[in-house]
Amino acid sequence: MLIEIENLTKMLGNRAALDDVSMTIDPGQIVAMLGPNGAGKTTLLRCLAGISQAGRGRLVYDGEVFRRDRIDLRKRFHFVPDFPFVYAEATVLQHLTMILKAYLPEDAPVEEAVIELLEEFEILPLIDSPVSKLSRGQTYKVALTALMAVDPDVWILDEPFASGMDPHGIVSFRRRAREAVKRGRTIIYSTQLLELAEAFSDRVCIMAEGKVHAFDEMSHLRSTTSAADGFILEELFDRLRETPE
Repeated sequence: MLIEIENLTKMLGNRAALDDVSMTIDPGQIVAMLGPNGAGKTTLLRCLAGISQAGRGRLVYDGEVFRRDRIDLRKRFHFVPDFPFVYAEATVLQHLTMILKAYLPEDAPVEEAVIELLEEFEILPLIDSPVSKLSRGQTYKVALTALMAVDPDVWILDEPFASGMDPHGIVSFRRRAREAVKRGRTIIYSTQLLELAEAFSDRVCIMAEGKVHAFDEMSHLRSTTSAADGFILEELFDRLRETPE
């Protein structure tokens, strides 16, 4: 899915959470949203997912202007916030069933894929447990299982690496994400972990005070900075602090 963000602006009181944000995200990439607290990263992700609505500007998905009532378009992406939306009193199985029914046809052959994901994320033994009884990391794994079983065109994730998942879960997420990109999926996520973003992302978007200050491929950024490998984004953030404009 080609994503075109055009002059997106959203006010929160007297402050611009998004300030004339524009960019184009091509299919088949992992894009990291980076920036200090309050930069606008989560607000942008929520607008992309149709959870929030900007006051000005527009989103265009594969040439079609996105509106929140476009259910057909909304089924092509899936948002996992830092604290996932879950049916807390439902069991893991009931929660997954509700999500899959909302996104997929009744006869979609996903049972085998769901079992494989539950096994990989080590939560199959918890299938009959209420979601409310799970740890934060386990809850995030349930949300990822639903996301990956649906396999939408666009994965939108807020702070997946600060979700409380154990190292095995993080490794599984990264591997599955790379496999999805090879199928043409687009993955957009936020993080504060700069070195991880360097290693995992194809493109990075650096935001501050609601504005986009950099949006480029990691390969290009490596060729335009003097920093040693592993510190490219750190250098860019130092520049941003010195010259915020």
